[in-house]
Amino acid sequence: MMIAGLLALGICGAMCGEEGAPAGPTGVAAHKPVPGEVVDLPKPREKGDVSLEEALAKRRSVRSFKDEDVAMEVKGELLWAAQGITSERGFRTAPSAGATYPLEVYMVDRRGVYKYIPGLHSIRVLKLGDFRRELSADCGGQGSVAEAAAVFVLAAAFERTTGRYGERAERYVYMETGHAGQNVLLEAVALGLGAVPLGAFDDAKVKELLAMPEEERAVYVIPVGVPR
Repeated sequence: MMIAGLLALGICGAMCGEEGAPAGPTGVAAHKPVPGEVVDLPKPREKGDVSLEEALAKRRSVRSFKDEDVAMEVKGELLWAAQGITSERGFRTAPSAGATYPLEVYMVDRRGVYKYIPGLHSIRVLKLGDFRRELSADCGGQGSVAEAAAVFVLAAAFERTTGRYGERAERYVYMETGHAGQNVLLEAVALGLGAVPLGAFDDAKVKELLAMPEEERAVYVIPVGVPR
C-alpha cells in the first residue's frame, strides 16, 4: 500500500504532532504504518546551500548527538545520497561495477526499521519500535548508534556482482560501499548534521535485527544526528 509523502504521519517527525513540529493537515487522521507497508518519501532536493567543497572541508567524524529527531524529508535526502536514482536509465548517486548495484540501504530510527527502495524513492516498513539500543549493542555498545536520529546500514548482495566479475567482485563491492558511505557523510554535512562511519559490529546480529534476507550481508553502519 502506498502512502503519499509526508502524509505517513506515524513515521514522519515533521508531521506527527511532536513538540516544535507542525501538526498534520486538518481532518487527516494520524496514520500508523504496519510492517510491509511502502511509504513514499518527499522528492529529494538536487541543489542545496552548501557547496561540495564546503562539505569536504567540514566533514569530521561526529560521535555524540543531541536527543533530537530530524524530519523524514531529511532522512530521505540521506537515503537518496546513498543509492538514489539519478537518471532515466536507472543510474545511481554512487558508481557501481557494471551497474550491478549490489547495495541495499536500511534505516533505523526511533520509530522503526526501514529498507530503501531506490526506484520508487520510498521506504518499506520492516519493524515498528525503537531498535537503536539493540543495534548499538550489536555495534559493540557504541553510543553514537543509540543517540543518532537515524542509523544507515549499507548491506551487500555480493552475488549480483560476482556473477559478472568473479573473484574480483568482492573488491568492487567494497569500493562501491565506500562511495555510497562517503555520499551519506557529505550529505549529512550539507544538511547541518553530524555522522560517523562504523565498521565494528557483529555481522550476524545486525543481519538478524534488520531482518535481512539470506543473500545480504551488512558491511557499513553510519549513525547520523544533530551534533552536541
